[in-house]
Amino acid sequence: MSANSLPEGAAVWHSLEVDKALDLLDSNADSGLTPQEIQQRLQKYGSNELEETAGRSTWEILLDQFKNIMLLMLIGVALISGILDLIALRSGSLKPGEVPFKDTIAILAIVILNGILGYVQESRAEKALAALKKMTSPLVRVIRAARLVEIAAKELVPGDVMLLEAGMQIAADGRLIEQSNLQVRESALTGEAQSVNKQATLKLPEETDLGDRINLVFQGTEVIQGRAKVLVTNTGMTTELGKIATMLQSVESEPTPLQQRMTQLGNVLVTGSLILVAIVVVGGVIQARGFSNIQELLEVSLSMAVAVVPEGLPAVITVTLALGTQRMVRQNALIRKLPAVETLGSVTTICSDKTGTLTQNKMVVQSVSTNNKNFRVTGEGYTPIGDFQLNGQQISLEESPEISALAVACAVCNDSVLQKEQGEWAILGDPTEGALVTLAGKAGIEKDQWNSKLPRVAEFPFSSERKRMSVISQVEGVATGDASSRDVDPAIANFLQSEPYLMFTKGSPELTLARSTQIHLGNHSAPLTEEQRQKILTENDLMASKGLRVLGFAYKPLVEIPPEGSDETSEQGLVWLGLVGMLDAPRPEVRAAVQECRDAGIRPVMITGDHQLTARAIATDLGIAQEGDRVLTGQELQRMSDQELEQNVDLVSIYARVSPEHKLRIVQALQRRGRFVAMTGDGVNDAPALKQADIGIAMGITGTDVSKEASDMVLLDDNFATIVSATKEGRVVYTNIRRFIKYILGSNIGEVLTIAAAPLIGLGGVPLTPLQILWMNLVTDGLPALALAVEPPEPDVMQRPPFSPRESIFARGLGSYMIRIGIIFAIITIALMWWAYQHTHAPEYQGNPDTWKTMVFTTLCIAQMGHAIAIRSNNRLTIEMNPFSNIFVLAAVVVTTILQLMLVYVPPLRDFFGTHYLTLEELGVCIGFSALMFVWIEGEKIFLRIMGKKAV
Repeated sequence: MSANSLPEGAAVWHSLEVDKALDLLDSNADSGLTPQEIQQRLQKYGSNELEETAGRSTWEILLDQFKNIMLLMLIGVALISGILDLIALRSGSLKPGEVPFKDTIAILAIVILNGILGYVQESRAEKALAALKKMTSPLVRVIRAARLVEIAAKELVPGDVMLLEAGMQIAADGRLIEQSNLQVRESALTGEAQSVNKQATLKLPEETDLGDRINLVFQGTEVIQGRAKVLVTNTGMTTELGKIATMLQSVESEPTPLQQRMTQLGNVLVTGSLILVAIVVVGGVIQARGFSNIQELLEVSLSMAVAVVPEGLPAVITVTLALGTQRMVRQNALIRKLPAVETLGSVTTICSDKTGTLTQNKMVVQSVSTNNKNFRVTGEGYTPIGDFQLNGQQISLEESPEISALAVACAVCNDSVLQKEQGEWAILGDPTEGALVTLAGKAGIEKDQWNSKLPRVAEFPFSSERKRMSVISQVEGVATGDASSRDVDPAIANFLQSEPYLMFTKGSPELTLARSTQIHLGNHSAPLTEEQRQKILTENDLMASKGLRVLGFAYKPLVEIPPEGSDETSEQGLVWLGLVGMLDAPRPEVRAAVQECRDAGIRPVMITGDHQLTARAIATDLGIAQEGDRVLTGQELQRMSDQELEQNVDLVSIYARVSPEHKLRIVQALQRRGRFVAMTGDGVNDAPALKQADIGIAMGITGTDVSKEASDMVLLDDNFATIVSATKEGRVVYTNIRRFIKYILGSNIGEVLTIAAAPLIGLGGVPLTPLQILWMNLVTDGLPALALAVEPPEPDVMQRPPFSPRESIFARGLGSYMIRIGIIFAIITIALMWWAYQHTHAPEYQGNPDTWKTMVFTTLCIAQMGHAIAIRSNNRLTIEMNPFSNIFVLAAVVVTTILQLMLVYVPPLRDFFGTHYLTLEELGVCIGFSALMFVWIEGEKIFLRIMGKKAV
């Protein structure tokens, strides 16, 4: 068979016999491939490397920032302003001391600053693929042309015969040819902590889930123990790891709700501004009956265009989000992408991986069954402290000596070590064995002491074929031959008569029970009846149905050490001790976090690669699902069309035995249903779904680099409850963003209407220059807006459903508020403008006739200070609030007012900004008119209170 006729399918290898797989790939298990075949296949399949598709370049990202409609309008304003200044410069009509092009320079500086801010947020390179590449092994041992050689992993091709041993990272996907006691850690790929026992001889059904394909090995996983010979079936982008890389690169980033709202805001503001400019220009031309005043109308139009664009808003939003990230870091949530701060507040569904996210990633014994009694075991993690309960009541070990006997077997038939590091109990070795050592510790059986009492002299190691292991120990004091000197611990005294050795066996309950002929009952053993055997099997099934991993334990006294390889004959006639059921236990704080999610209108969903019984047990325990809720498995999901999945996705809270493609499909189906999805995960398999989700949340401690790079947020403490805190902060940030948008745009509308009114009511000239408007939008708007951004949260922020992520920025009364307040703002300022114009144009007036413009400028700025103080709360009056609960607002008001007065009374600033000196009487009038804004807003609150309505 030539390289060109090799099979393309990747899903069939687990359903083929080894010989059939070798035939299909035209390979030989003993001699491998020839050099000629290798070259042909390298040309056909390419290198065994993950390929990266081209993304947006740095320049493309930068140029995209200037496609924003508001920035485009400002660029247009800057160009027209520059042309007008150039005409004035050439005609010599510039006023004395006036600096040409200052408006153009100021506007372009703002445009460039906003462009840079957007670029910095967007330009963070996606490094998920780079992290994925690190998981591939650099070197690999293969058989080629009947010789054992070591080659670079990128040179592997389908049909190569690869050799594996403990500690190796697997360099390609492959079908096992032969193996010996092979265990592989696949947690990075499947997300499950338990190492997988592989078997070469099995032929599996075609629909077998990825996590159950125990006759295959996968690129990026790690050999824990044993050795194997593997036929390479898939390399590069066709491996399971390559499929994840493809999915990662195919996921397109959607704009966040805030970005969508800001786009909508820009479109509305620019459209509204252009319509108003057209009205003013047409009205001015009609009023003048010609184009004699076109330059004045253009200046008015430019000022209006600058006034309508909230130049300071992008900077204020960026700073607000940055402050939010700092607060979140203090709560152990690291935000990688700034807009994610606000996006968290919109989440409606949290899709969580089980292992290490909802659970502790620590196997913990939950249940023990001995002597026809079922005991519940309490305690958390690997801490050897807990109680044994029978029917809900704590029991003493003296009442149930069979527990101590079983605990000895757990401690002695064990290769792991329990130790305390920096105040935390930790396991060195297999998590399952760690759970057994911890159980023994809860029963007062310390492994170190019993290793001395029962030193190991031989063993029959665990293998995937035998599904059990046995340890032969010497009984201290017996082997001396002096029976009277025997000092045997009471826990095992009834195990022996005069035998010098004890064998402890653990493993599959069915297989261990089948080799048992007696049962340990309290302080003696008795023949194992058929009725007892059936009760044990029933209890095993019951424990397994609760999602527990169940092991059976037995012992056998021995007269001599059995010879090596005699396990089949030696492991007969065992004395049954009992069953131990363990689970990767839920994190204790997650139950409360799940309940808080539900109170906040957020739906938690479990998506796991684990078995459905385990998934159901954990989900029910945590309150994610109720008894009897449907569990959707990967096989069922695979058979569903996208439309069918979309119809079911709101009805299912537990997904089990799913693959990376399934996780991605679930997230996409939820999004098509209008849900706003957060996805938590820690494995490589989670990365595509993390990137697809509206908020991808990676685990900081157990998470892989790939998952972290694909995420928007990293939980530094791997605590599900931290998501709830981060969601609360997101809601607070969004509420404050709405608050300062109301503040900024209400003021801007007032500015626009004031500027538009000046020529229409027959006042000469433009009341505000573009530079003065920029000052207002950046300083007198910007500083108080930043202060409003740190307003404390409202008490009920997590007692309501999330606001729709697709709601308009103007929803819930914000649009009507802005228009209403803008009109009031304009009425007050236009009234002041009319009075000031008459005052400064009176025959007896001694000052500059243009002083009325400075009065308008000052009134607008100081009125905004009253607006900032009043808008802190939608419903409470200012006198009802603690003025020091947000000291930043008071500070911003004082500082901004001082800066505004400096523009009027400091000569250099007065010259640059084109203002005029105000008398105390004129300043007093400005302050009086400005105060009316504060009075109006407080009056609105009183009116709404009387009417029994609540402002939003």
